[in-house]
Amino acid sequence: MSSSHDILMPHALDRSIEADLRRIIDTKTKPPGSLGRLESLALQMGLIQHTMRPRIERPAMIVFSADHGIAAEGVSAYPQEVTAQMVANFLAGGAAINALSRSVGMTLEVVDAGVATPIPLDDYERLSLGPGTRNFAKELAMTRSLALEGMARGAARVRHHASLGTNVIGFGEMGIANTSAAACLMSRLCDVSIDECVGRGTGLDDRGVHHKRDVLAKALAHHPASNDAVDTLATFGGFEIAMMTGAYLAAAHANMTILVDGFIATSALVVAARIAPEVREYCVFAHASNEAGHRRMLAHFDAMPLLQLDLRLGEGTGAALALPILRAAAAFVDEMASFESAGVSDKQDKDKQG
Repeated sequence: MSSSHDILMPHALDRSIEADLRRIIDTKTKPPGSLGRLESLALQMGLIQHTMRPRIERPAMIVFSADHGIAAEGVSAYPQEVTAQMVANFLAGGAAINALSRSVGMTLEVVDAGVATPIPLDDYERLSLGPGTRNFAKELAMTRSLALEGMARGAARVRHHASLGTNVIGFGEMGIANTSAAACLMSRLCDVSIDECVGRGTGLDDRGVHHKRDVLAKALAHHPASNDAVDTLATFGGFEIAMMTGAYLAAAHANMTILVDGFIATSALVVAARIAPEVREYCVFAHASNEAGHRRMLAHFDAMPLLQLDLRLGEGTGAALALPILRAAAAFVDEMASFESAGVSDKQDKDKQG
């Protein structure tokens, strides 16, 4: 069994090559800045990999799945057994994340972080911390030690992928009622009203949203606030969110570029960034979810997402869709000629002649 001591903290980016890398980007055969966000992405990946020629090697997606005790309060439009049914769908290759991962050339791994219903299938990582969390409307979702254990197990999966050569990674999730856990984490750690955090999740109607908001407001009032991110995770989080938290920290420590998905995945990053703010430098925010609260969460990170496609599925789908943009950023640095190598005069040459 992994230990919480196995979680290694990320370090701040080494920016010693930044000036040289910027010069390489700026002297490609284009006006400076004309490739927009591709240029900042290329710079970020180069700094993360500490190279003038960033590469994308064996990109991977890990989908962490778990159930939530808060589902007993009727905060989801779907019954809890759907979590296990969807995990079976992942394993059969029939879910959106399967199709999208295949389409962009991304390795997909499915992890049982704590699914309540047994899944009579193989070919997935059985890292379950138990049959779902407890109902945080009445008690802590999990103990602090269990939260730390979840973080350690998530970190271990990232180290496994790092050992295989992965340098770009994304995290997805599946868990009925996990938008409720994410909303409470957001409210506490971003210090915003629960009203700004609660959305329709799996498709609640207006009455369902009102009920969900009421349940979560009472749950927040039931638990005293804590300045400790791990304690907050233990109070409201899910086993899959705990594993994603550790996964973010381990990915940054391993100098991976991290594709951040939607509402639940970003809530785990909120926890990780409270533990180690340096993790933010390794993150590319893939998209702005259509789930209420995600844009407010992106604002918390001062993040500009790459895509806005009105997604709210989770599973890592938005992160997978952003991978081709990272490929394009790496490709222009590697394949475009410079003004000098192409024999093309640039603006600086004209300035000198003038």
